[in-house]
Order: sequence, then C-alpha cells, then structure tokens
Amino acid sequence: MTLRLAADTDGIAHAAALLRQGSLVAFGTETVYGLGADATNGQAVAAVFTAKGRPHFNPLICHYPDAEAAFADVVDLPAARTLAAAFWPGPLTLVLPRRAGSQVALLAGAGLDTLAVRVPSHPVAQALLRATARPVAAPSANRSGQVSPTTAAHVLDGLDGRIAAIVDSGPCPVGVESTVLDLTGPRPFLLRPGGVTREAIEAVIGPVQVGIAPQIAEPVRGLRSPGLLVSHYAPALPVSLAASSVDRNEALLAFGPPLPGAGAVYQLSATANLSEAAANLFAGLRALDAEGARLGLSRIAAMPVPATGLGLAINDRLQRAAAPRG
Repeated sequence: MTLRLAADTDGIAHAAALLRQGSLVAFGTETVYGLGADATNGQAVAAVFTAKGRPHFNPLICHYPDAEAAFADVVDLPAARTLAAAFWPGPLTLVLPRRAGSQVALLAGAGLDTLAVRVPSHPVAQALLRATARPVAAPSANRSGQVSPTTAAHVLDGLDGRIAAIVDSGPCPVGVESTVLDLTGPRPFLLRPGGVTREAIEAVIGPVQVGIAPQIAEPVRGLRSPGLLVSHYAPALPVSLAASSVDRNEALLAFGPPLPGAGAVYQLSATANLSEAAANLFAGLRALDAEGARLGLSRIAAMPVPATGLGLAINDRLQRAAAPRG
C-alpha cells in the first residue's frame, strides 16, 4: 500500500528519508507529478523503470533545487547559463554533457554522455529536493505509455502499491511536462515542447531548431531525452485528431464551443485559453477514457487546438496519444 503523505514539514521529511533509503516517492511539480528516485542510486533508478514498465533506452530527467546543484553534474555551457537565469526554477529541461565527476547513476541517463536536468518551481518539489540533498530522477508518475498524472489520485490510479509513498501536492498548475531543449549540438534543438514556449526561449537565445529529432527515427542509438517515444501519453480508447464532427459513439475532448452530438464531453477550455487547456489535458483524457469505458464509446475525438505557444505542447501530446499502438 502506498503511503499518502501531506505536503507539510513532517510529510516532506518522511518522503526525503524514503528517497535517501532508495525507495520511490511521487510528488507534485508545476508540470505533472513526478515519480522520484535518488538519482545517484542505480538500484533506485532501476526500480523506476520497473514500476513504470518504462523502456530502458528512455532517459530520466534529474531534478535539482537550484542551477548550481544541476551544474555540478552537467557542463554549464553559456547558453545553459543564460536559459537557467531566465527560466529556472521552472518547466524547462536542458540536455547537457555529463560531467566526468557526476555521481548520477548511468541508468538515469540511459548510458548516454548527456543528462537531462531541470530545477522545478513548485514549492513542494523545492522543499523535497532540499530535504533529500541529492538529485532526484523523476519521470511522470504513471505506468509507461499511459496518461501523465496531474493529481495525487491520478498517480494512485496506476501506481498504488508499486511505490513507497506520494506527497499530495494538489493539482499541477501547468499540466503538461517540461519543455526539453538539447544544447549539445551546434544549434539548440527543441526535443519536446512543454511548459516554456519556443517563442520565449528564442527571445532569450535566438533561433531554435525544431522538427523530427534523429533520436526518434533511430531509437537503437538511444534517446537523448524523455518523452520521445512516438506512442506515448496514450489512453485506452483510440484517439482521433482535429475532429470537425462527432457522434453518440464518441467522447469529445472539446476546445472552445463543443461540437454537438457526442456521447460524453470534457471541456479543456470553454474560452479557448491555451494555458487552461494545457492544465486540463491529461485530466481530460483520463476522464473521457473512464467515461467512454463506462458508456461503451468507441473513441475519443479531439477538437483542433492552435499550434502556437502551449498549443504546440498540447498537440504534441495528442499526436502521441493518437499514434498507432504496438
């Protein structure tokens, strides 16, 4: 049975002690709930893959309380320093060369010469990281391929009994994972859109390369970042994109005025607000998955979302949810 700890001084101290002992603890961040393990403990990191059923070639993000702690494990390239000053703490993950003296377990980086690092802004995450006093590897706290969790209840739906504890940190305010930016090449490469927009990044460091990263096309070489598997964030029901009509056999993921005729509706944002939609996305997919199963619906139909700002991250998650299963 997984312990449900309060996000107070005693609960955070208990959670930090469990992490230092090698146990797994889920906790809230500003993006989604993370499944935390002591990143310096290879057995603890391996337990994350076991709990999630996660492919071993998919690296984990290492979380730190501040930039200086992160740069003790990765090379602080000039662009990284600039971005850290602008966006840390916050929902931006940087992929950087691993320092030779890094104590992070190799498994956390899938054996690569890089690490994905970030400094979360959520006060509970900050308190837990400082109390643990070690980097914490923390992918999203769900079974691999399932919808990412934005509440403690979502975490327990998939991981109850598989992890030691969860710190109930309330609902996550951003609702999609962090943006992942690879700084190890000749030009910054946006590996995963997320809570910090491409436009905001480019305003700080100039042009950022986007497109299909070679790590997606050639997974045998190893993925540089979490969240790059094509079929990911998938509910049990099939998902169709850019719906222009819907019928009684379908559940509708609405954005703005909903299409008529659906068997069930979840509204991401009645006012077509991208921030509100991002915060509601994973909860919406979960709710429609459950309601669709209860009502015997055939699929989830997602209305179009503009591919600008946070809409880029929302569409990325929806495309992964709709990818062929296999």
